[in-house]
Amino acid sequence: MQIYLDNSATTRCSEAVREIVVKTMTGDYGNPSSMHTLGVEAEQYVKEASAAIAKTLRCQEKEIVFTSGGTESNNLAILGSAMANKRRGKHLITTGVEHPSVKNAMRFLEEQGFEVTWLPVNEYGEISTEDLKAALREDTVLVSMMMVNNEIGALEPVEAAGKLIHEKCPQTLFHVDAIQAYGKFKIVPKRMHIDLLSVSGHKIHGPKGVGFLYIREKTKIRPISFGGDQQKGMRSGTVNVPGIAGLGTAAREIYENFEEHTEQLYRLKEYFAGRLLTLKDVKINGRTGRDSAPHILNASFPGVRSEVLLHALEERGIYVSAGSACSSNHPSVAGTLAAIGLDAAHQESALRFSFNFHTTKEELDETYQALAELLPVLRRYRRC
Repeated sequence: MQIYLDNSATTRCSEAVREIVVKTMTGDYGNPSSMHTLGVEAEQYVKEASAAIAKTLRCQEKEIVFTSGGTESNNLAILGSAMANKRRGKHLITTGVEHPSVKNAMRFLEEQGFEVTWLPVNEYGEISTEDLKAALREDTVLVSMMMVNNEIGALEPVEAAGKLIHEKCPQTLFHVDAIQAYGKFKIVPKRMHIDLLSVSGHKIHGPKGVGFLYIREKTKIRPISFGGDQQKGMRSGTVNVPGIAGLGTAAREIYENFEEHTEQLYRLKEYFAGRLLTLKDVKINGRTGRDSAPHILNASFPGVRSEVLLHALEERGIYVSAGSACSSNHPSVAGTLAAIGLDAAHQESALRFSFNFHTTKEELDETYQALAELLPVLRRYRRC
């Protein structure tokens, strides 16, 4: 039996997604830039996906630009807006717990002469809006932050931050990395004062290699890739019709029965957190209630390195993560865990458990039982 608790790394495609991807790869396989019937039919899939996604965000279809995934969406948002607005200023703000696709884009811009302010977080991985307010300046052109932290599930004050930014610095753009938040929260960019929003398909039971960037109408941003002017020149290249069709289907499905699924995830998280705390020397990293993401739970098991425990669970058919799947080949010491003040023993022993609405209580009970059996043995082995 396989128990998959690494849904923040990737999710299994839904059946409806698989069907439409296969159909657009083998049947309706035209290039949407072609003028013949096959091309027109392919373009219709792209339009339908745009409409489905726009409906979930209550935005216009023309405000959706399809990309190859979360990393490209984040890069386009950050590099594109920074380069388009550098005459107005070269100051950027982000947080100390961002995904590498944001952190490294910011570091690249620092090398190009931009100044970046890195906001600290508290013990739960949350920034302070007071720190953000103090950091904002007349020459701040962009603020970028994640909505949900991919390591510990911290929920950042995105709506309050957006309101603050646009009240104090109306020309400053606000980018939100919603890759772990889309499908888990209802997001309305205009109401939340968000100018740019990144989403990835494979986090919501869609295909890998596809995502989108919401770009609020009239936002000043320039492309970072050039070619045949597809998607109005913002993201050139042959449009990935199978991926986009699958993404549109996944977006539609993820917001069906939304309240029921979200409530289920919170119940599972709270239940599993409670069970883990009955084990000896276990620490939960981050919050576990409704003031956090419903699908991510991070815990430290001092005395056992995370990679060792991960592989011991894997031998029993249980799949979890030692930090972000995107951070490095050796993710046991994660940036977020250091930022929230964990010591080395707790950083090096941390595992991330992430759920989807197919996860069952029985699977969590089996995972708990495996941990209860493995931890004493592995800790004793290390002491020897």
